[in-house]
Amino acid sequence: MSTNELGAFLRARREAITPAEAGLPSGARRRTPGLRRSELATLAGISVEYLARLEQGRDRHPSSQVLGALADALRLGSAERLHLRRLSKVVDGDSLCPSAIPPARVVRPTVRALLDRLEPAPAILVNRLGEILAHTTGYERLAAPIGLLDGEPPSLVRFVFTDVRARAAYPDWERVADEQVASLKIESSRADPHVRHLSEELTVLAGAPFATRLSKPAGLPQRAGTQRLVHPLAGELRLSYETLDLPDIEGQRLIVYLPADEATSTALDRLTGRQPGALRAVTG
Repeated sequence: MSTNELGAFLRARREAITPAEAGLPSGARRRTPGLRRSELATLAGISVEYLARLEQGRDRHPSSQVLGALADALRLGSAERLHLRRLSKVVDGDSLCPSAIPPARVVRPTVRALLDRLEPAPAILVNRLGEILAHTTGYERLAAPIGLLDGEPPSLVRFVFTDVRARAAYPDWERVADEQVASLKIESSRADPHVRHLSEELTVLAGAPFATRLSKPAGLPQRAGTQRLVHPLAGELRLSYETLDLPDIEGQRLIVYLPADEATSTALDRLTGRQPGALRAVTG
């Protein structure tokens, strides 16, 4: 196996993408159909010299921001972005898994019982990384058809930034994306290696939409509000939500959703199979 897998991958992808695919004019008298090194460097916002060092294996420690910018410029898909990140991590034997104590993932029996009492309302328990640890059946019927529960473990922030279905599911995707990054930054310390690991992963996999938000000063996430969600069976729903912290468990919080109007109340009744009026609309 080559000792410069990262550089070889970058060069292969640069030579495989056409100027038109990268949003550049094709021009004339090109020796190869792919991008010139100078063109990729300009698109990614890095110097030609630095890109040359990466491709030649003379620099093997690109930042997650550089990797994300290169992935954006090369129009990499999610699988290619993941491969790029893995290559950058294993080049010196680095581990993809941080060694610090992981976020709390144990769900107390009393919290599970509380979720049972919240039926048929959609409700979830998440940890500081936005991973969904437990949920009501009401939430499952709401989120599973959208793909929100497909991850291992399911993750709000990963779904929003890496799943192509997220933008269709959230008509206000930009605002939802802002909220997810705000929650990640507020709920967790930037010194936390698990947060750093997730942030680097999403910077590569999602590129600029995540990296730009991460670089901005952290705003306070909304603990309550209204969210629009497009369901494949029920159409567009308007959901009011409340966030409740579990103070004795680091980073865990409950998010409960209720219908924000009568049309959503009726749609949720149909989804959950409950009698009409089981979930009353929140007004005012």
